[in-house]
Amino acid sequence: MIEILFIWFITAAGLWITTKFIKGVRAKSTKALLLAALVLGLINSFIRPVLLFFTFPITVFTFGLFALVINALMISLTASIVPDFEVDGFGSAFFAALLMALLSMIGLAIFAALFASNMEWMFWHGQSMSCGMPI
Repeated sequence: MIEILFIWFITAAGLWITTKFIKGVRAKSTKALLLAALVLGLINSFIRPVLLFFTFPITVFTFGLFALVINALMISLTASIVPDFEVDGFGSAFFAALLMALLSMIGLAIFAALFASNMEWMFWHGQSMSCGMPI
């Protein structure tokens, strides 16, 4: 359970940093930011894998760069669901996705350092992780 809360916190921190650096992304309150992190995590766990599956050929053809387009769409979808979390357009969502990808790599490194023993247990017992959420 603590791992899920940690990932939610890292996602919320990443969204907060994104709102500070990407001009077209805004969260009007901390509550909106936390809710956006929760919704984005759920969207990334359930909808994003389906889209990545169906767009796999174009993702391979673009050497994985099309995944950023999918991530931008997920951020835009989050903004359309969460009140007081706003993304101005696809350009802002794309740069937000790019920054979130970089921040996610840092967060994953921290996660691996803190919870390495739990990750090893999940690997050996056949569980997998998808976008930070156990499936």
